[in-house]
Amino acid sequence: MGGHARFSPSSGKRRLECPPSLLLEEQFPDEESPFAAEGSAGHAMAEYLINKYLKKRTKRPVSDYYSDELLEAVDDYVEYNIGQIEQARKDCDDPFIGVELKVSLAHRIRDCFGTADMVVVDSHKIHIIDLKLGKGVVVDAEQNVQLMIYGLGVLDMLGFLYEIDTVELTIVQPRIEHFSTWEISAEELLVWGKDVLEPGAAKALAGEGEFKAGDHCRFCKARFTCRARAEEYLKLAQMEFAEPALMSDEEIAEVLSKADALKKWAEEVYTYAQNEAVVNHKEWPGYKLVLGRSNRKYTDEDEVAEAAQKAGYTDIYKKSLIGITEMERLMGKKEI
Repeated sequence: MGGHARFSPSSGKRRLECPPSLLLEEQFPDEESPFAAEGSAGHAMAEYLINKYLKKRTKRPVSDYYSDELLEAVDDYVEYNIGQIEQARKDCDDPFIGVELKVSLAHRIRDCFGTADMVVVDSHKIHIIDLKLGKGVVVDAEQNVQLMIYGLGVLDMLGFLYEIDTVELTIVQPRIEHFSTWEISAEELLVWGKDVLEPGAAKALAGEGEFKAGDHCRFCKARFTCRARAEEYLKLAQMEFAEPALMSDEEIAEVLSKADALKKWAEEVYTYAQNEAVVNHKEWPGYKLVLGRSNRKYTDEDEVAEAAQKAGYTDIYKKSLIGITEMERLMGKKEI
């Protein structure tokens, strides 16, 4: 299982919601953002700490991304996992514990594999635990396609060794103190794999189906130039309001519900276009790249003041009223 899977668990939701996005994204190069790099560093530290707890030989990772705040978040995740490991040891004589476990669904879906952050299996339950180090978007475990794919893969891999009846999925987001857990029966998961995942994956790998915009577009590599996404957002600008000329409360509410998403999409497109112009020298019809205005600063204010005064210029200083906070500090707050 080298390289990247064409149908990866992490992009599973996007592929099922928007099947043609797979072939569309393959036109774009892989790029790792600083956030992704920091996440990878955090996962490496978590793997090291859990393996160390399990008495396995391991080497402590080194990264410029490690900070006290990140390491504290990783410690919270590791502590949770240790609790799950010890509980499994109580419930089962020989539990399976997999750290950064390679999971493949190749016999179900061509070119589908990935790495589950943590897998704990006792006599009747598979527990998939996923670390999310992002701070912006809350991720829930319920119906989480990525974790369901991992659960299905582990069920295929270990189901014959244990009498599994339940698959438990957990998302740990320590930086926002969010822990989400959801259970599905092994039987239901197998049905979902057969009826939903396999046909959906086959459609995506073949480039079939319809484009569909939604929250699954967030990490799509084609999101800046995708026509389906553009059309979805431009519907707001094309709204046809009925008489009278003033919008109704319902229409204003609809605008408000979409305004933030529309603004964010426009900013993403602008950033993409600007980056293409600066980095790749791309020319956009009707636009040209201009040098931005920079704020000039004195390298040495005392020398400049001395030179100006020697030249006969005395009115070279400005006076301004101090701020409210500084004024309060000077006079003291009003006592009630």
